[in-house]
Order: sequence, then structure tokens, then C-alpha cells
Amino acid sequence: MRLPLLLLAAVGLLPAQPIKLNLDHLAAKASDSVDISLNGSTLQFAAKFLDGKDPDEAKVKKLILGIDSIYIRSFEFKKDGEWSPADLEGIRTQLKAPDWSRMLGFKSESEGEAEVYIRIVNQKISGVAIVMAEKREFTIVHLTGNIDLDSLADLSGHLGMPKLKDARKQTKM
Repeated sequence: MRLPLLLLAAVGLLPAQPIKLNLDHLAAKASDSVDISLNGSTLQFAAKFLDGKDPDEAKVKKLILGIDSIYIRSFEFKKDGEWSPADLEGIRTQLKAPDWSRMLGFKSESEGEAEVYIRIVNQKISGVAIVMAEKREFTIVHLTGNIDLDSLADLSGHLGMPKLKDARKQTKM
């Protein structure tokens, strides 16, 4: 009886597995596409080129030190309807409980939809997945490792991550 319990405990210690992003069929249809896969050693190498004296780059460098991997797949299409709801559902089915929790959802007929999911292991965030789907764009961002959500916004616009709007600035008057 101890062996199964030890195996279950060990599973909780494993790093988050990357989401399966079998979206090559979308790359064939896309007018522009991005495919970025950065593992821990690549991220550590990239962090060496960030200036620790620059406040923005220092924040990014600090965040990178805890990240094990970054996977980004982004597609831009010349016409509507090139990606299907099944493509989106294929990603969502991998982001279900008990491993993942949906943290944020946004849907607009004119702007599309976006969702943020987190994976928590031992009360720490070990994975973040961002799914953005617009009529002519489809983007998945997946990060694994020890992730600080407060500083995650600092990574936007760096290392191929899409630039995210800062909601804190938009709510100030």
C-alpha cells in the first residue's frame, strides 16, 4: 500500500508537462506564424543578455530564473474561420481540473476570447497557460516552473511573448 502512495506523492513533485500543441495544420493555413520553444538552459542563456541595471530588464531576468520552459504558438490568418472551435477545445481539454484551474476568461464578439489557466503544485504556481483566439489570430502561451504571477506581466513583450495590456494602468484615472 505504501508504494502507490509514494508514487502519487512523487507525481506531485514532477514539473508541469508541456501542453501538447499539435497545431501544425494551422501553421499550413497561416499567413504568419510563431513557434517558440525555450527550455531552462536556453532561458538561462537568454537571461545573461538582460541588463540587471535596467529596472524593466531586471524584473524580466528575475522572473526567467524561476521558469523551466516557455512554449508559444501563434498564428495569424488572412481570412476568418481558418481555425476551428475544435482547435480551441483541444487545448481546453488539456487544461482541466484537478491539474489546472481557469483563472480568467474574456469573450467578446468583436475582439475574440482569452483565457488564463494556472497549475498549482504544493501551493505554488507551477504552470501558466494563456489562450487567445480572435477571428484571424490564434495564440497559445505555456510556461512551466516556479512562476510569480505578480511579475508575469513584466515578461509580456519579451522573449516572443505577446504584449499584454496592464489592467492596473487602465483602471487608474
